[in-house]
Amino acid sequence: MVISALTFIVAGCSGGTPSEDESGSVERISIATGGTGGTYYPYGGSMADVINKNVQGIEAAAEVTGASVENARLLENGQTQLALMMNDVLFKATNGEEPFKGKLGLRTLFEMYPNVQHVVTLKDSGIQTIEGLKGNKVSVGAPGSGTESMAKGVLGSLGITYDAFEVLRLSFAENTQGLRDGVIDVGIWSVGAPTSSVMDLATTHDIRIINFSDSEVNKVVSALPYYNKMVLPAGTYQGQDEDVTTIAVWNTVAVNKDMPEETAYNIVKAIFEHVDTLIQVYPGAKLTTPENLVNNAVAPLHPGVIKYLEEINVEVPDRLIPPEMK
Repeated sequence: MVISALTFIVAGCSGGTPSEDESGSVERISIATGGTGGTYYPYGGSMADVINKNVQGIEAAAEVTGASVENARLLENGQTQLALMMNDVLFKATNGEEPFKGKLGLRTLFEMYPNVQHVVTLKDSGIQTIEGLKGNKVSVGAPGSGTESMAKGVLGSLGITYDAFEVLRLSFAENTQGLRDGVIDVGIWSVGAPTSSVMDLATTHDIRIINFSDSEVNKVVSALPYYNKMVLPAGTYQGQDEDVTTIAVWNTVAVNKDMPEETAYNIVKAIFEHVDTLIQVYPGAKLTTPENLVNNAVAPLHPGVIKYLEEINVEVPDRLIPPEMK
């Protein structure tokens, strides 16, 4: 199961060499990311690079997975130690909501950046609105991904259920090829913008990122408060000549509540003190800050994170204090 779920390993973007602890031992940890066509994978690789260079006694590797939902389960089962996931998925996992059975013991390490929902079609498809998805072939995201969880929630809050269209569950890279080949009419991404797979598609085909109306945005945010309005500025992708209004959700790096306090402290300290390394790989990492952590987290913080925030005089709201510290 582990081999099939975690198939591709990268030990950081810059080849950082892990340092031994005082006893000479090295703990190997994995970072569950997502597919290679999104932003989780390179972001996780840069995290591994920072950890390997700056946290003594730990060797980290970023691994390809099915993304958010799968990552939450891998983390709960101890098959990974750090996991990247969307906040809607983390909220559901820690509150025992579908697709999870029972509350998972996960904690927030830090907030990354917002994921933006891209509902993408080709300009010659004739599909111009969210309602236009009905009756067409729509990829809602890879099985077990946060993209699919978000697609189902967002569309469902607008009264568009899966029986309204033909459902396919493709990865980001498969979305790109599927649109090129006419296998699908619409592909959905929930990812940091700009993302490589949509950029790749836009270099060969005229694309349309479908706009949400103000009424649709209000319905989604009212029903699902962990989402918010986002505007993709004109020019984000080749041929995108106008601003596009869509839905966004923050991303979290989460850990199991049983991670040792010292380990969590050392990792989060290294990340915040070397966030410039992450920004070099993905510019959206400029939003990886202590302030965005306390403002946007939806699950309790790990005690090691609270220790670090107290050191830098960042106040932690009571809603983010974990039960084990109360």
